[in-house]
Amino acid sequence: MPEAIAQQKFSCPACGAAAEWNPAKQSLVCPFCGTTSPAQLELSATGEQVIKEHDLVAAIRNLPEDKRGWQAKKTSVKCQSCQAISVFDPERVGQRCDFCGSAALVPYEEIKEAFSPESLLPKRISETQIREAMRRWYGSRWFAPNKLKHAALTDTVKGLYIPYWTFDAQVHADWTAESGYYYYETESYTDAQGKRQTRQVRKIRWQWSSGALDHFFDDELVPASRGVRPDLLRKVEPFPTKELTPYNAGYLSGWVVERYQIDLVSAAKHAREVMERKVYSMCASQVPGDTHRNLNVRTQYTRQTFKHILVPVWLLTYNYGPRAFQVVINGFTGTIAGQYPKSWVKILLLVLFVVVVAAAGVALIAANR
Repeated sequence: MPEAIAQQKFSCPACGAAAEWNPAKQSLVCPFCGTTSPAQLELSATGEQVIKEHDLVAAIRNLPEDKRGWQAKKTSVKCQSCQAISVFDPERVGQRCDFCGSAALVPYEEIKEAFSPESLLPKRISETQIREAMRRWYGSRWFAPNKLKHAALTDTVKGLYIPYWTFDAQVHADWTAESGYYYYETESYTDAQGKRQTRQVRKIRWQWSSGALDHFFDDELVPASRGVRPDLLRKVEPFPTKELTPYNAGYLSGWVVERYQIDLVSAAKHAREVMERKVYSMCASQVPGDTHRNLNVRTQYTRQTFKHILVPVWLLTYNYGPRAFQVVINGFTGTIAGQYPKSWVKILLLVLFVVVVAAAGVALIAANR
């Protein structure tokens, strides 16, 4: 299969200017004359798009040099404030960090080329859709100060591609545990008035049990971004990996990309920890009885593979008073998660309202006695 190599820039066929990826049209569009041209995608011999999986153990031992680089000329800068490394077309001048807004940008030189992404999710949500969604989101934040809802904060929204690792693994687990079964016995006691009473007391009968579990983890996601808050990313997931398309530099034309800063080894370790917790939980659900203790799980991992992918987000970072806030929008599904300041006046009014309602309820109960 011939390897498709992207050009260093994507020229408009009509006027020759640099075309940019347009999420609304899902094509390269010239920002000057409006001419549309489709991105050329890598295809298999059968004409199907190919998403590659890599053997994890082999990659950790020796990362091949031909899997490095961006396929097109790029410029990299590192933010001295949030530490995000941004990668963009050389024609673009980076004046402020797209992640935190800081002007403290310095050139960043790779010690060795970054592992190249081989698949990505193209942006589907356009800037117009994002601005409207942001207005609705602001309007639904009841505790936000009124100034925030009326401010034109969406003017600073940025479209970005951020890095993720995905991991697959076939897991076999053998487990042993003590299963607990509830039963009840009647016991006698003396109450506060000195009378003899009886009550049912719950007991537990323990017995050993064992079992096995087979499970396949498909595309366990691990974010590799430093520029976007991980708690907000988790809230806008999932990024539907079944919709991935083979990497083509045309999709990134005109957009800023963050270089991964969680390396493969660290990401694989994190994915393994997540898988271990999930396997433990699944084994716990298999233990018979009403409760259990001393669950011991032994796991074996095979068919371990990974991908390095890029996913689209729209990011808004803004200052309100002395604090910085961030809002993240999934560029494929439109899901929003963000931070916003709280109005102490509105919170105080809510507390007073609850107190008044509670006092009225107490007074009503007292009056009906």
